[in-house]
Amino acid sequence: MSNIFESFLSTPEMLEAFSARSFLEAMLRFEASLARAQASVGLIPEAAAQSIIGTCKVELFDVAKIERESGRAGSIAIPLVKSLRETVGLFNKEAAGFVHFGSTSQDVIDTALVLVTRTALRLIEADVNKAVAALLALAQRHAADPVLARTLMQPASVTSFGLKCAGWAAPLVRSRQRLQATSGNALSVQLGGAVGTLAQMKGKGPQVIALMAADLKLKTPLFNWHTQRDEWVALGCELGLLVGSLGKIAKDISLMGQYEVGELAEPSEPGRGGSSAMPHKRNPVACMVALAAAQRAPQRVAALLATMPQEHERALGNWQAELAEWPGLLMSAQGSARAMAQALAGLQVDTQRMRANLDDLRAALPPEAADEWFSPALAQHAAELTHTQVSALTVLNKQTE
Repeated sequence: MSNIFESFLSTPEMLEAFSARSFLEAMLRFEASLARAQASVGLIPEAAAQSIIGTCKVELFDVAKIERESGRAGSIAIPLVKSLRETVGLFNKEAAGFVHFGSTSQDVIDTALVLVTRTALRLIEADVNKAVAALLALAQRHAADPVLARTLMQPASVTSFGLKCAGWAAPLVRSRQRLQATSGNALSVQLGGAVGTLAQMKGKGPQVIALMAADLKLKTPLFNWHTQRDEWVALGCELGLLVGSLGKIAKDISLMGQYEVGELAEPSEPGRGGSSAMPHKRNPVACMVALAAAQRAPQRVAALLATMPQEHERALGNWQAELAEWPGLLMSAQGSARAMAQALAGLQVDTQRMRANLDDLRAALPPEAADEWFSPALAQHAAELTHTQVSALTVLNKQTE
């Protein structure tokens, strides 16, 4: 699920979450849960369910072989279910016929993707929390520290560095709030059977879904969502917004960290941000990761939206294309959140340089312009506004923790 150029833009935890082994393990969790629920409502024998559940252990399967065979089969589910039936049959021949009963490939794959996405979202939220906490602390600490505001890439007026930090934090707090709401709708069990009717389950399909949702700690959907992708794709859109907001912070920090400006710097440590040719360079690598993510995420989100017109009850091509976009989008989101959380926690703020840049500009302006746009009253107003915004964000932040 990754390559050498993607690995340093993500994190080991996220790469592991989307490894073939982790995904197959999630698929086996679905199969075990399905058997458990079907036995509970009398659709399959209890003994068969226990055989299936006991065999749904990823270490019993050749992950690489299943992955290789998925290309020819057209789905990772087909070789996995075949291997699961064969393995169950070694211990209980009668139970083999109840493997994957009444389900279809998309059910197991969609639900497995939901399970690994839930893990990914927890990683993302943890890093966003750290980034927000760091920004609110910076905003409070630097509320009264004046800095040059810039518009259209040109010097404009005076503001507060604390106010800039509050402005960086606000979209992250809102994004986390929306992600929690959107994931609450999107992280649901998928179980519709071949054409969405669960006809083989003799009217007990809703009970099976509810039991599986409780077992897997997912939402019970009102409808199967084989080709109803709105709630699922909405989650992807929110991830795209989060990546954009993180990219905005990275853009500002990288600009303020240019040598000629010198107002901010990422944390310094051995091996971080070095140059292969110029030892004097200090590259803003956290900003680089976040900005790379901000370049990649829009295409991923656009691809998710483009795949929504899916044919009839099950899609040919569009669903498969959608699946392929999710790992990259989630890796970008978490890589960006982790990079900015680490950078903000140790951000080096040079308030003297901020004042020097302001003084240099004031000295170059006509007195009337300097008095109008760089008066102490404007800086004081920015400081007061910072405290107001930090208070409001702190309340909102606690509501979403």
